[in-house]
Amino acid sequence: MPEISAMVEGGKATAGAPLGPALGPLGVNIGEVIKQINDKTKSFNGMKVPVKVIVDSKTKSFEISVGSPPTSALIKGELKAQKGSGKPNLEMIGNLSMEQVKKLSEMKAEGLASTDLKKSAREIIGTCNSMGVTIEGLPAKEAQKKFAAGEYDSQFK
Repeated sequence: MPEISAMVEGGKATAGAPLGPALGPLGVNIGEVIKQINDKTKSFNGMKVPVKVIVDSKTKSFEISVGSPPTSALIKGELKAQKGSGKPNLEMIGNLSMEQVKKLSEMKAEGLASTDLKKSAREIIGTCNSMGVTIEGLPAKEAQKKFAAGEYDSQFK
């Protein structure tokens, strides 16, 4: 089965390059493929997202698989930051609320090793630590300790 891989902007895929020219010869409904890709990637608005379209040549049916941007890209997008801190233990580039951590955890859930939202959030906080991002005004390591102690459990049920 032919497989098309491309990077598309979340929620803004078009029938132009790179998808349209690759899908055209396969005989699938390009408009429907684009619609489904945009539906599946709308939460990644403004970010490049890896997408795979697997086409069954005989039935002209297709399956869409959407990857996830790196965790650091999601954090930078949420903070509207250009890059992480070069000195994360000295220079902070921004602050996330626990609600934002939850949002990022939900966006990234499928790509993380964790199987539940709370564990995913811990991974997000860990990435914040290496990027120079505070959580609720606290250094990420301190937020991680409070998180582990259950102080934010009510937000992650």
